[in-house]
Amino acid sequence: MTDRERQRAIVVGGSMGGLTAALLLHELGFDVDVFERSPEPLEGRGAGIVVQPDTVRWFAEHGGTEAVERVSTGSTHLRYLGPDDEVVYDTPSTWRFTSWTATYRALLADFGTDRYHLGEHVAGVTQDEAAVTLRFVTGREERADLVVFADGISSTGRRRLLPEVTPQYSGYVGWRGTVPESQVSTRTHDLLHDSLAYATAPGTHIVMYPIPGRDGGLTVGSRDLNYVWYRNVAEGPDLDEMLTDKRGFPCPVSVHPGQVQDRFVDELRAAARELLPPAAAELVLRTEQPFIQPVLDIEVPRMAFGRVCLIGDAAFAARPHAAAGTAKAASDAWALADALRSADGDVLAALEEWEPGRLELGRSLLKRVGEMGRHYQVDSDADPADVSLRFGLYGPDH
Repeated sequence: MTDRERQRAIVVGGSMGGLTAALLLHELGFDVDVFERSPEPLEGRGAGIVVQPDTVRWFAEHGGTEAVERVSTGSTHLRYLGPDDEVVYDTPSTWRFTSWTATYRALLADFGTDRYHLGEHVAGVTQDEAAVTLRFVTGREERADLVVFADGISSTGRRRLLPEVTPQYSGYVGWRGTVPESQVSTRTHDLLHDSLAYATAPGTHIVMYPIPGRDGGLTVGSRDLNYVWYRNVAEGPDLDEMLTDKRGFPCPVSVHPGQVQDRFVDELRAAARELLPPAAAELVLRTEQPFIQPVLDIEVPRMAFGRVCLIGDAAFAARPHAAAGTAKAASDAWALADALRSADGDVLAALEEWEPGRLELGRSLLKRVGEMGRHYQVDSDADPADVSLRFGLYGPDH
């Protein structure tokens, strides 16, 4: 960008995608503010993340390999377990993993807290030829040359700009949890500590891998073992009942740790003993507060609206099977920065250039994770050797 009159950008949503966008826009020369609706700094609630290049590109380009290693840990095997913990498939496969919390904290440390505003929920958005106006529930109003909605799967921006778009339920939920690897048996630790591990059964599958410990520990013995266990739940009353928390509130996106009704946790543990290999069952049984996320798909016909855009899950939300959600949000932000640089800071021209490629990537990802879900969770015919079932934002192992 040239040194024309300094422009202002607002990022709505202070999670990983929003912070990546904010850092890149600031680097381009924008005055940037981030508005996050949570009144407190965000926590990942035990969620693990598979590291893909876009996820940690900020660290790689602003601190090198050592910076990436400070927020992640790794494994060297792709492994499938049979019913009695026998290894039915094993191949060399190097991946790195991080925790949501570790990466968020590192990005926030780089952006700083002076222009990171908590407890600010956007209620409305309008724009004219010159700028965008945001209205907040607190009565606050802000104007900016560019507004990026990075406010996740329940995005206010998407609801205001595309009210006809609604999440589509996949037919199954993901139960998530983490366990300190120091607390599992030697047998379970030997099977899981250096692997991206799967176990499958008719109508269900579980994915397991190590992530940084709750205190940031990265060495073997100080990390957590993370899992996502996918289980079919019929849409309608059964799902609504499961997604009602202990306070009686409906939670259509996630029932947080400690808020899942005890009877569902009890049923989960009983099912783990019956359906999962012992190592996988041990992780579920040792999780103090498992939580639930319904697996949803969201597809949007547009991502750019004049001076406003949607990125990450605010636009396309894809099932987690490709482990690409955080990577796609970061990729959207990097592509936006490239378009703004190419357009010399002309926001309208940049968003027009940026949108087609992002729509194409979102649609491609949705199609691929739908196929992965069909093989793993519906038809139950997933072949461990099938490379099309591997992680990757842009394709298997990418």
